[in-house]
Amino acid sequence: MDSALHRFYGVGDVSTQYDSKQLELLIERYFSQPERRIVVDVGTKILEQSGKNERLYYVVNGELEGYYHDASKVETKVFSASSGAFIGVHSFFSGSWEASSSVVVKKQAELAWIDRNTQAIDMALNGPLTAQFTPVIVNELSRRQRRASQEAIAKEKALQKLHTAEQMTTLGQLAAGIAHELNNAIGVVSSKSDRLETTLIELLEEVHPEASQYFDFGLMRGQSISSSEARKRGRELEKTYGLDKATARQIAKANPEKEHLSSWLANPQQALRFWQMGADLHDLRLASRHTVGIVKSVKQLGRTDIDVDEAVDINDSINHALSLLQSEIRRIEVRVRPSELPKFHGLKTELVQIWVNIIKNACDALQHTPNPAIEIQTRYVKQKMLVTITNNGPEIDEVTRRKIFQPNFTTKKGGLSFGLGLGLSIVKRIVAGYGGSIAVKSDEQKTIFRIKLPIEGEHGEA
Repeated sequence: MDSALHRFYGVGDVSTQYDSKQLELLIERYFSQPERRIVVDVGTKILEQSGKNERLYYVVNGELEGYYHDASKVETKVFSASSGAFIGVHSFFSGSWEASSSVVVKKQAELAWIDRNTQAIDMALNGPLTAQFTPVIVNELSRRQRRASQEAIAKEKALQKLHTAEQMTTLGQLAAGIAHELNNAIGVVSSKSDRLETTLIELLEEVHPEASQYFDFGLMRGQSISSSEARKRGRELEKTYGLDKATARQIAKANPEKEHLSSWLANPQQALRFWQMGADLHDLRLASRHTVGIVKSVKQLGRTDIDVDEAVDINDSINHALSLLQSEIRRIEVRVRPSELPKFHGLKTELVQIWVNIIKNACDALQHTPNPAIEIQTRYVKQKMLVTITNNGPEIDEVTRRKIFQPNFTTKKGGLSFGLGLGLSIVKRIVAGYGGSIAVKSDEQKTIFRIKLPIEGEHGEA
């Protein structure tokens, strides 16, 4: 028996399998007569939507497609049909004799048919024609129900996308206004900090020329080593020079060259005081430049393309982010394990923004964790740069993990700890814009953010 006899199709849709003998009998009884078989060429229209139809067709072989057009004459494909399919079920058995869609031959087809004048065979034993074709009718109803369900689901998804698009449009408009105000404010901060820097340098040269070297050192370098390195170096200074713990730690953070260390030890309080002034201005200047970049990124909220115009050292961008988060990571042990990486073509400000958001979130999560720690590792694997940021904070539950990159989702809702739910959504947008990917894995021991960024020429394959 032809393999088509083992399938009962709705129009173009494989449906529930029925008893093959039952189907075989229907085909043999009603669709085996040579006088009721026709061969139709490509492009032939078998049925016209809203047109009269008095036939039920069985597709012996070939391919056909059905189309529906609405009041505005927009045509939509609604099904495909091949061998074993029945066409015209609704119009034939409903008695309306009006086709619900147009059917066109796409590949030369052989069709068998019955019409309204066809008499039921063995009606006394098998019942009228409608009863004998009940499985076909039920299958057609099932197909239509499935199609209606699929269309309802598709419509709901489209509405959700539209709602999200409207939200992002509104958010973008708000962001543009906020960014404009921030841009004015940061412009004042930047210009005033430059003026303050100039004034302090002139004042120190006049009043404390011997202290200007410490101020200059802080201004040029800021804190150049991590907190964990500063603790280790501080213990060495404390032991070697008999310094108190606090002073040793501060000198370690400043990290003067060995050949200049003696001048720092001669009057450590004065040296540290002026170094801290310079370091604060260094961080202020750094933060001002970074904020300008963030404001630019906020203005572009919702943008999918990325202007690639810099050769960026990923490790350097991570160190830049850590320098901006000094106050956040002061109590946290931060370990950075960099690997040698090729240059990445992108915007350094956007990369820094990625690391800042993830590390800042980690710091928030570690507020109540004893011995809080963050580990940052970079690697180059299979034409991609892999950055993992791990913290030993509490587990992020599965429900939160699924929503964590969605706009407007935040777990910071109480008191002064609030959030707009934008940080990680912006991170994902930036990473996706570079053709990369970001994923989060969390358990009771640790939470890991894994970011993959393709090198130039590999964008879109992460």
